[in-house]
Amino acid sequence: MSLPFFDAIIIGAGAAGLFCAGQAGQRGLKVLLIDHADKVAEKIRISGGGRCNFTNRDLDPAAPHKHFVGQNPQFCRSALSRYTPADFIALVQKHGIPFHEKHKGQLFADRSAEDIIAMLLAECEAGGVTRWQPCGVRKIDFLASSASESCRGSYQIDTDRGPVSAGALVIATGGLSIPKIGATDFGYRLAQQFNIPLVERKPGLVPLTFDGAGWAPYAQLAGLALPVQISTGAKKSRMAFDEDLLFTHRGLSGPAVLQISSYWQEGTPLAINLAPTVDLPAALAQGKARSRKLVSNELATLVPSRLADAWASREADWQRPINEASDKALARLAEQLARWELTPTGTEGYNKAEVTLGGVDTKALSQQTMECKAQPGLYFIGEVVDVTGWLGGYNFQWAWASAHACAHALPLPQAEPAGAAH
Repeated sequence: MSLPFFDAIIIGAGAAGLFCAGQAGQRGLKVLLIDHADKVAEKIRISGGGRCNFTNRDLDPAAPHKHFVGQNPQFCRSALSRYTPADFIALVQKHGIPFHEKHKGQLFADRSAEDIIAMLLAECEAGGVTRWQPCGVRKIDFLASSASESCRGSYQIDTDRGPVSAGALVIATGGLSIPKIGATDFGYRLAQQFNIPLVERKPGLVPLTFDGAGWAPYAQLAGLALPVQISTGAKKSRMAFDEDLLFTHRGLSGPAVLQISSYWQEGTPLAINLAPTVDLPAALAQGKARSRKLVSNELATLVPSRLADAWASREADWQRPINEASDKALARLAEQLARWELTPTGTEGYNKAEVTLGGVDTKALSQQTMECKAQPGLYFIGEVVDVTGWLGGYNFQWAWASAHACAHALPLPQAEPAGAAH
């Protein structure tokens, strides 16, 4: 029986899948985009507080190791240099979507993430893309070509809407983060089916947790946010961020912690400077010379008052007027606030993680095309690959760039297999 034939079938209608489908369709390929979820691009919809932080102006394609993690961050240099933040910004402008820069190069849609989704759907429409959703994929088989070597074989895909075949198969199914919006391990299972190596997966850009008893003194600070410097690792492996920290009932969150979580190794401590812009020893010494207020009240002029109260309550030496506190006690207070060391016991897991670290090993893929080196016609793009960006639009830019590289590498239509249906 002849099957409906497409030049490319893309599985996963998130950021990477939608963009790849639109780009490939506009090159003249006959494209089918499949997704198991009722709605496309749920991750775009909820990102950036519903405004979608769609790229970052500060991204340096020549130095991806600055903003991306994975076993080989240099892998993404080719795709990022051929499709840059400026290219995506031009597309956003072409569609008349107003946007703004928040800080550190982070760009957001003014109105809503829905504008970005509508733009991607319009690009798919312009490319004549066929979309099936919700539509599950039950089974995928590769039929090697018995003809000349120039024919690469085809993929037969059994879906909820019937079987289809294609010359190229693109996997854009994302990672394991936020299962409630439809995340699954489909992409990883498919990689295993075709013997494509995987790098261990774990939650990334995720809040960190601490054991109950150890965290009890700080649980009262839940809801408090403040700018900090946070770091982990030592010497060459040390990583530090200047960002906002958020105390929660179970641990720490906010941009500072989400960023550092991608570098944190289990069992290693974090070091947090809770007053990075203040010379605490000098400020406390001045306070002692001129004030009779309680240490906590004087400290509250330097850090948020809830933090000052919580810290001063930890030692009897700090629960007195500052002019009566010893120099040693004040030096100890300054040191502890400037270098608060604590070791997380874990993370909030995939439910709260924004991304998945690890994934399809980049060694198995062409950095120019995203095609598997050992499996012709099979491509992996976006988050399913072992490339993870910093918070702030970097992961979306990787989605656009890897999708663009793949879409422009897909073979243009050849003569269709004999008996293929339309």
